[in-house]
Order: sequence, then structure tokens, then C-alpha cells
Amino acid sequence: MSALIEFFTPHLWPIVFSVIIVAVLPLLAGYVVLLERKVMADMQARLGPMRVGPHGLLQPIADAVKLLIKEDIIPENADQAVFWMAPVISVTAALLAFSALAIGPVFQIADLNIGLLFIVAVSSMGIFGIILGGWSSNSHYSLLGALRSTAQMISYETAAGLALVGGVLLAGSLSTREIVQAQYDAGVWFVFAAPLGFFLYLVASIAETNRAPFDLPEAESELVAGYMTEYSGFRWAIYFLAEYANMIVVASIASTLFLGGWARPFARTPIFNFLDFAPPLIFLVVAGYCFYRAPKQPERIQAMVMALFGGLCLLLAAAMALPFVFPASKAGIHGAFWFLAKVFLYVYSFMWIRFTFPRFRFDQLMKLGWYFMIPLSIVNVLALGVALVLKDTGWHPAAALLLTNAATLLVAVWLVANAQKKAAISGPVTSRAEG
Repeated sequence: MSALIEFFTPHLWPIVFSVIIVAVLPLLAGYVVLLERKVMADMQARLGPMRVGPHGLLQPIADAVKLLIKEDIIPENADQAVFWMAPVISVTAALLAFSALAIGPVFQIADLNIGLLFIVAVSSMGIFGIILGGWSSNSHYSLLGALRSTAQMISYETAAGLALVGGVLLAGSLSTREIVQAQYDAGVWFVFAAPLGFFLYLVASIAETNRAPFDLPEAESELVAGYMTEYSGFRWAIYFLAEYANMIVVASIASTLFLGGWARPFARTPIFNFLDFAPPLIFLVVAGYCFYRAPKQPERIQAMVMALFGGLCLLLAAAMALPFVFPASKAGIHGAFWFLAKVFLYVYSFMWIRFTFPRFRFDQLMKLGWYFMIPLSIVNVLALGVALVLKDTGWHPAAALLLTNAATLLVAVWLVANAQKKAAISGPVTSRAEG
């Protein structure tokens, strides 16, 4: 018995963290969908989901129950084994990528010295779930959607990977912990040292996760629902779970590599130490707002739920205040807060972009990837390498980075001007009906 305990003791916390991720992530993905629908409704001056539960808070639960009891249809002559496994491959790859992510300095399943490479490699395996799902459906729409999605994801994963290389050059490591530590030691987030690299990764991550305005694989007007056309019930929901899990993965990578990870803003500047009070104060303000609004709700159940939510915020505020009583807990509690806050802002930017910009045509999408994103990503990596060489030869790091980022920006301007010139020569693209 003692030998068994000794064997499991080193693996206890990784197992606990794994269970938390597998148990919480599907629920979190459901409420990210609710948040997205609420944000979309707010931008369009309407209420959004309001019927199921107070303010629509039970809508994700209702959606999950509906999908569980919905009839599961498998097309005739489909490859049933592959059809069943394809969405599982996508969601497994997305969940496995969380194993090397550091959600704060404490919450991490495995601290790998090649953590970032592992995350990128594993999350890329989700492509197999998409292409196999489209192929196994025995449908032309699904197959075309799968081919289109695979071409898009491979193209933009190249650009995203090259954008990440710039951050890795600055950090000098592939370990997620060491990348965050490098930003803390330098006293600056890499988004300020490599702003173009962050922009390239932002655009590439939107396209890589098939989000609007790059959601061409699921363009209903052209391919019904793309590679998911023949899927129904909970298998259809698994694909959506994989998509939203991938959104959180790419947001976590961006937060780790460019936004300082779990470090708070101005972590090494004593004059900004008042930001340590921000986590409990934010939850206190939200709790106060909930208690203020609760009596004004039209329905009693809405008032009760809003009051309960205020109580939950009070508990979270108390948890955020624990580091002032037990300083040893500060890194874990406040670190997780700042990391998740950055992830939330990154995911919110996905939503804002989706409801703001029109959808691209597929030829525009591929041209953007191959004629602009990838060349500029290569130039960005070379420029950051030159900046590091200049720093080693005695240049001030800020001056070297300013010069090389300016050179990369000039290349970006030239690429845009060249693309506009080619478009002017070839003339506008017209549809077959207009022609």
C-alpha cells in the first residue's frame, strides 16, 4: 500500500488538474457560447437568450440536453468507424494541448522544456478530425468543406508558427514557464517588443480556429455547414466543443508568449503595486452591482439568481483577498486571475471581430495567407534575429527592436501596395451571375 501511495504522490496534482480541465472545459465552452450570443445581441441592440433560466443563464444546459437526446443520424454508405472517431480526434487534440499550458505558476499538468512546441504540435492534430469527418460522411458538401478547412488551417498554422518563433527568439526557451519568466525579468511583455508578431498571430489564430470573418469551411451559403453537414446530435456538439477549446488554447498561447502570462501589468514597477488590490476589488464591484440590480428585476427568480451571483462574487473576492493574509498563496491565486483575465480579453476580441467585419471570399482568404501573412511572418522572424544580433553588439535593446520592427512594417506596407497594384491590373472579381 505504501509503495502504491509513493507511486501516485508525485502524480496527484497533475491528475487533479487533468480532471478539472476535462470536467470544467465543456461547461466553460457552453457559457462562452452564451457570452458570444449575448455580446452579439448587445451589438445588435437586442436581448439575446432570455427564456431558459434567469437572463438565459441555463441556455447552455438546455442546449446540451437537447443535443444529447437528439436523434443521431449516420449517412448511408458512410464509414461508420471513422465517422464516429473523427470528432473525438478533434476534441482530444484540443484537450491534450492544455496539458502543457501554465494557468498560473501553480496550475499546470506538465512543465515540459518543449512545452510550446508540444502545444502547437498536438493542437495541429485536430486537422485529422476535420478531414476524416468530411471524407467519412460520403457527402460532396462535407468533403469539399473538409478540403477547404484543411487548406485554410495548414496555411494559417504556418503563419501562426512563424509568428510564435519571434516570441521564442526573444524568450530563448520553449518552456511556457520560462517564457513568462523571461518577460518578467525583462520588465516588458513581448507584445511591445514584437507588436507585428502579435498582430500576425492574432489574425492567424482567428483563421486557424475557423472563426469569422475566416469561417469559410462553414459558409452556409456555399457548403451548407462544411465538414459538419452530415453530423447531428452530440457528435455535432463535439466539433463545436473542439472549436471553442481551440479558441481557449490559442488565447492561452498568446497570453503566455506575448501578454506576460500570469504576471500582472507592471509587475516589477513598485509604483503600480496598487494593482495587487484589483482582483478582489473587481469582484466586490460586480457583487455590489448584482445586489443593487437584484431588487429591480421583474421576476422573483431573476432577483434570486442575481443575488446568488452577487454572493458568488463575494466568495471570489474573499479568495482573491487571501494573499493579503497568506502571502505564499499570492502567486497561485493572483497569477491565475491575471492569466484568465488576459485569456478572456483575447477571446472577447474574437467575438468583437466576428460581429464587426464581413466574411472573406475563399480566394481572398488564401491570398492573405500566402501572399501577405507568411512572407511577413518570415520577415518578422529575420528582423527579430537581427535585433538580437544588434543587441549583442552593444545596441540598446529598445533601439534595436524599434529599428527592426520599423523595417518589418515597411515590408508590410510594400506587400499591401503590391497586392493593391495587382488587383487594379487584374480588375474586380465578378460572380458568374454578374458576368
